[in-house]
Amino acid sequence: MIEYENLGRVNQPFFEDYKKDFDDTLKNGWYILGDRVKKFESEFAAYLGTKHCTGVASGLDALLFSLKAINPVKDSEIITPSNTYIATILSIVQAGLKPILVEPDIRSYNIDPARIEEKITPKTKALMIVHLYGRSCDMEPILELCRKYNLSLIEDCAQSHGAKYKGGITGTFGDFGAFSFYPTKNLGALGDAGAVVTNSDEFDKMIRRLRNYGSDIKYYNEIAGYNSRLDEIQAGFLSIKLRKLDEINTHKRMLANIYFKELKNDFIKPLQDKDHFDVYHIFNIRHEKRDKLKDYLLKNEIRTDIHYPVPPHKQKAMQGIITDQNFPISEEIHKTTLSLPISFFHTEEEIVRVTSVLNKF
Repeated sequence: MIEYENLGRVNQPFFEDYKKDFDDTLKNGWYILGDRVKKFESEFAAYLGTKHCTGVASGLDALLFSLKAINPVKDSEIITPSNTYIATILSIVQAGLKPILVEPDIRSYNIDPARIEEKITPKTKALMIVHLYGRSCDMEPILELCRKYNLSLIEDCAQSHGAKYKGGITGTFGDFGAFSFYPTKNLGALGDAGAVVTNSDEFDKMIRRLRNYGSDIKYYNEIAGYNSRLDEIQAGFLSIKLRKLDEINTHKRMLANIYFKELKNDFIKPLQDKDHFDVYHIFNIRHEKRDKLKDYLLKNEIRTDIHYPVPPHKQKAMQGIITDQNFPISEEIHKTTLSLPISFFHTEEEIVRVTSVLNKF
């Protein structure tokens, strides 16, 4: 069986370093907001080229705190793509704000810059864009809209660790870059973890307060904050894995090239162009008989996944929150998309086999 993902195999190259770092942390006796968190924050900021990085408990919290930091009035509108994972929209709702959905480009699956301006109103406070599947959004027109309408820009980078647009790395274009280190990500922890990066001293100070009960000094609380702290154990693991992030991305790009080269044009493959350096957190194809294709692959001992089977506006949780139900492009993507194996542990031979089986469908 060719698995879609196996986190034990993904992390096996790091086991010895993980064990040593865990033992050191255990003996050290400092488990929350200690030297390992500071070290990872410094290293990840240096990797991206940002001034600040603040570790938090999850990618959802990274998005929520970014919204809180810009201090929008209640019911302000936040523009975001209609085909994103639900966490993006949940952060907007939990911040007391209104999500305004914009259709993606059917070729790239990222928010379509040409469709954003028509959704901007006097109540629009920010754009929350999503670099989906490991591909950067088209940033130039998005940045121009932010300048034109004086909007904050929050980048959801949960799937784009190391992805680039015209040489610039995702997370560094906007006011905030919000990262998830969920275990399946290219830079994945062994549990939930996240971070916010920014070049603003003021925003970074606010994020640090929000993650730690609203406190700068222990037992003195400036604002009503949260308990959302990247812990020492996960920070240590992430520092170890960060050293190999470029190698992980290179391996996944190599596997993607096999799909591009070997897979027949019966399947709609991801967009490729010179402006984008994609890191393929997910390699998705589209096919009108997606469900039959998924079953066929499973019968041939190839596991796949769907990112995602239900568009946000059709989720039960969003009833009464997302009132606009007219998102045909998003629905087409959710109905036809299929994610193929492309993990750090997969071999070239396995991906060649996947393409061979696909080509016989």
